[in-house]
Amino acid sequence: MHILVIGAAGMVGRKFVERLATDGRLGAKPIARMTLHDVVAPAAPAGAPFAVETVASDFSLPGEAEKLVAGRPDLIVHLAAIVSGEAEADFDKGYRINLDGTRHLFDAIRRIGDGYRPRVIFTSSIAVFGAPFHDAIDDEFFLTPLTSYGTQKAIGELLLADYTRRGFFDGIGIRLPTICVRPGKPNKAASGFFSGIIREPLAGQEAVLPVPDTVRHWHASPRAAVGFLLHAATMDTAAIGPRRNLTMPGVSVTVAEQIEALRKVAGDKVVALIRREPDPVIAGMVAGWPRNFDPQRALALGFKADDSFEAIIRAHIEDELGGRIPA
Repeated sequence: MHILVIGAAGMVGRKFVERLATDGRLGAKPIARMTLHDVVAPAAPAGAPFAVETVASDFSLPGEAEKLVAGRPDLIVHLAAIVSGEAEADFDKGYRINLDGTRHLFDAIRRIGDGYRPRVIFTSSIAVFGAPFHDAIDDEFFLTPLTSYGTQKAIGELLLADYTRRGFFDGIGIRLPTICVRPGKPNKAASGFFSGIIREPLAGQEAVLPVPDTVRHWHASPRAAVGFLLHAATMDTAAIGPRRNLTMPGVSVTVAEQIEALRKVAGDKVVALIRREPDPVIAGMVAGWPRNFDPQRALALGFKADDSFEAIIRAHIEDELGGRIPA
């Protein structure tokens, strides 16, 4: 089996690739080859029991997507994107990467023809939904994005469904919750503070909270995100039907509940490192984001979320901090 991961240098991409390298197979199928792509060269996983090729290029440029799919990978995982804050700040770059790059990839697969029909996983976002919201957004809620990023992802979802309908590939779109706690340095996502108020205090560093404690949001851990990808890659997509895009399960909590979960796991001294510094720009963006979901289709199809926000914090401590909180 040949797997192509686009956006493999990102956090979710790295963890997904590391999991596959550890397992050596995807479901019941052994992996023979993996191609890892990003705008910067991704790191090959150590000790992978299969051949790994790394490629660095801008896949939104004409001809680049054709090179990536020339080897006819059986599974293509499309994780590449400009994140929400950057897409809003740089209109042209957001549409070039998030929309044009996706269209180039889908068309490159289509042009191969000759019976080639890979499984394609497209990572979308809950940003495809916009206010006013129900108490819990169900599977019948309209796509009404209120950001450029959400609009780009919504268009990608429509393309995925249409190209699947036409038989060009077997596509499944997964709308990821905000992934928390993200390890490493903060990125340019406007949602980055959700991870920052947990990650930095656990590392003994001060964190800035730019929104009120009452803000509610939808979260999943990096572990859960990898689980979503693995399930999407191996499930029987006939059960999905023509509605190929699914909202992933998650945990809905307020910022206050996040902080209280951190207090229960790590204590008052860690929580004291959170400094409130209101930012009206970020607060304004967050006000237009969805807060809670009722993702019955994804749950019925076997996708699984974290049990609680405390579980999300403990997973971060286990996976990133060696199982202990630094003194």
